[in-house]
Amino acid sequence: MNLEIFLTLLLAVSILTGLTVEAIKEVLKELERPYKANILAGLVAVALSVLVMAGYVTLVDAVINSKMAVYLIALVLLSWLSAMVGYDKVIQAITQIRKGA
Repeated sequence: MNLEIFLTLLLAVSILTGLTVEAIKEVLKELERPYKANILAGLVAVALSVLVMAGYVTLVDAVINSKMAVYLIALVLLSWLSAMVGYDKVIQAITQIRKGA
């Protein structure tokens, strides 16, 4: 794995996280279940990171070694971070637009 592939996987996880979190939130709203959006986003990002990395390892027949473990840890942490920061920034922007309008 190289940096370009890692960044592509991170992009994929970020996109999938946003879509998955929105779908889960809609289901939870319909069920009238309380949830914390940041925690939900973080958990989904971690789960998708592990799944995407497992898919990559399977598809390219990669060997799990210390380098791949570092990539997995970095993917999990950066996905979690981007999910948290991304969510907060979107909510902040919506709030500012509503107050300004």
